[in-house]
Amino acid sequence: MNCSDCLEKLGPFLDSELSAGEAALVEEHLKTCADCAAAHRRIVGTSSQLKAGLMRYQAPDVLKARIRASLVDAPRDVPVRASRSLIWSGWPRTIAAAAVVAVVSSALTLVATRQRPAENRIEAEVLASHIRSLMPGHLTDVASNDQHNVKPWFNGRVNMSPNVPRVDSLGFPLVGGRVDYIDGRNVAAVVYTRRQHVINVFSWPVPTNGDLAPATYSSHGYNLIRANHDGEEVWVVSDLNLSELRDFVRLVVPSP
Repeated sequence: MNCSDCLEKLGPFLDSELSAGEAALVEEHLKTCADCAAAHRRIVGTSSQLKAGLMRYQAPDVLKARIRASLVDAPRDVPVRASRSLIWSGWPRTIAAAAVVAVVSSALTLVATRQRPAENRIEAEVLASHIRSLMPGHLTDVASNDQHNVKPWFNGRVNMSPNVPRVDSLGFPLVGGRVDYIDGRNVAAVVYTRRQHVINVFSWPVPTNGDLAPATYSSHGYNLIRANHDGEEVWVVSDLNLSELRDFVRLVVPSP
């Protein structure tokens, strides 16, 4: 193998794209050629610096839902060309990996919720219902930002009339509602958003034992706030930061 061939294959070599025979030829050449070995070290060093400087962010719920929808709608017969350069070979895999991580992380969360202790079963079911709602076509049964459309829609579908305050002027626009299934019963789920974050408000009637102040839980990157008020149990779930989620709960659930 000459230097030209070796330099051309350095990118695929570092990305483990070469066959065993080709990789062996590159390794042998690097042992005997100081210039190619130096080029190899520069690429490795640059890659390490870039990885060390990367900033990582938690993907909001809306972005995860859009990624899932794009994967469902993507054509299955489009051939994928193997990349030949270091730069162009890295980006497609990075994008694909991000999509896979978003989907797999949600799948793992669903599995984890099924393994939680029995005493946390309601919390687990609420979280699983929130995650399931982020799948394409599952967020709302009635899509509307008007409380006068959403609230009466629940009549005859659940055995209560859920509270549907309109707080869009405070940065929490209403987007609709749906019927969900938690603890063996149909429950109301009213849906709001905050920037790119989805907020699910689940509620169902419970025996009146006095109001309970909100209690906060965190699980798998999501925040959950539970409260009892006026004969209703309310669960608010989102990946929104806890401070803003508490502000939202103060708006939609009256203090005891």
